[in-house]
Amino acid sequence: MGAKSGLALKFLQWFIRGIQFLCAALILGIYAYFLAALHNHNLPIETSVRAVTGISGAAALYTLLGLLLLCCVAGLAFTSFIAIVLDFCFIGCFVYVAVVNKHGAGSCAGYVDTPFGQGQSDATATGNKDGFTALPSFHTACRLQTASMAVAIIAIVFFIFSMLMEVALSYGTENTAVNHDGPADYYKQEGGYGFQTHGTTGGWHTAPQTSGAPARNYKYEDGIYERA
Repeated sequence: MGAKSGLALKFLQWFIRGIQFLCAALILGIYAYFLAALHNHNLPIETSVRAVTGISGAAALYTLLGLLLLCCVAGLAFTSFIAIVLDFCFIGCFVYVAVVNKHGAGSCAGYVDTPFGQGQSDATATGNKDGFTALPSFHTACRLQTASMAVAIIAIVFFIFSMLMEVALSYGTENTAVNHDGPADYYKQEGGYGFQTHGTTGGWHTAPQTSGAPARNYKYEDGIYERA
């Protein structure tokens, strides 16, 4: 993989991680509001609300670290493997987020089901005590679920993309290392090319230059490599 193609892959992966971070941050913001409003008004908090908040927070942290470390560790076999495993796990997590918000898939009109309870869309949720956090209408809460579900689906797609990009970055890095690991090192000297096979200790030897390419190595019993 050339320098330009490697840089292009890193930039594309940076863009993908950026989209993932924005998706996670948006869902985290919505569910942090749900959690704060429910707690502030002494309303029951479903386990799914806590779970989505935790998932989105973990995803935001992971993708932010991915953005910061992309220029340093992108393409390394170990880090790529870890990233692929985590990406796969977050795909499953965001499938769960989308399912939790399935009630937002409708028109959010009429009787709706939200984290604040069930009721007519034009009614406002009520709490068991007064709090400083404003409670939304059931219609607004439903629309926030719609946004969370849509963003979760987008995140799933981009986590699939990032898995493929990690494979491409890792393959490109390994391919570059193989292409630069030749059997011998050549240095042009007066009268020809000096060369030494890797792993030998016999010093550099000069072979006459008979063409534009370096001469082949020949091994003799005394360990000297040269072309007569």
